[in-house]
Amino acid sequence: MIEYMPNLSISRQCELIELNRSSYYYRASEMLDESDHRIMRRIDEIFTEHPYYGTRRMSYVLKTEGLNISRKMVRKYYQILAIETVYPKVNLSRRNQAHKIYPYLLKDLKVTYPNQVYCADITYIRLKQGFVYLVAIMDWYSRYILSWRMSISLENNFCVEALNESILLYGKPDIFNTDQGVQFTSKDFIQLLDQEGIAISMDGKGRALDNVFIERFWRSLKQEKIYRFDLETVREAKMAVREYIYFYNNQRPHQSLDYKTPQVVHFAEKLRNYQEVI
Repeated sequence: MIEYMPNLSISRQCELIELNRSSYYYRASEMLDESDHRIMRRIDEIFTEHPYYGTRRMSYVLKTEGLNISRKMVRKYYQILAIETVYPKVNLSRRNQAHKIYPYLLKDLKVTYPNQVYCADITYIRLKQGFVYLVAIMDWYSRYILSWRMSISLENNFCVEALNESILLYGKPDIFNTDQGVQFTSKDFIQLLDQEGIAISMDGKGRALDNVFIERFWRSLKQEKIYRFDLETVREAKMAVREYIYFYNNQRPHQSLDYKTPQVVHFAEKLRNYQEVI
């Protein structure tokens, strides 16, 4: 994606593909080859269709397809892909044990208006010769995608940038919900929420269903857009995600929203609340 060019600096190349320079200099502890990428692409496809598959079942399914992958290796790929099985289980998310974990605040909570609850999550977007990570922030009530960022590493800066943008453009929520991943428990992320006076909520250990709406968004994004193309570069991935989020927010009717779009629900409710105040 980025290579040495005598007339084009690394900094300029990062700028052209809208990539943080710090992300370029990140190097994974273990380099992955084409075989790894092929297996991860298949795991991603299976998991998107069956998000309740744990490592044991995934290993079995891969073996039926001729890929003799042990459960231990599947667990490694799950960690790299930042995916988590949707049922109570041992938590495979990257968590920093030194970071404070906050309680889950959404149990039995009635979410009745926009900006009451925001949620965030990270997923993997495959490229032809690699992969990138995508974070998105969603309004829980309207399902409206407020902001997103892409990165080639799991460092927390792209999550903080997305959080900053969501607050700047749409205001701060009463509650912000995430999983217990290290990106969301990091000092920079928590400090920004604290400074804004936002209540912090985190999914229970191993409970991806606690953040079910954004999990459904990932499935729609991948099945309706990402899997239809062989994305080769970060720029192509960003373009595909940008196009789909516009479609998802503004044109795609949602059964759970009485076939309205997230845009209609989000801004109609905010306008109604404003009119009631004045």
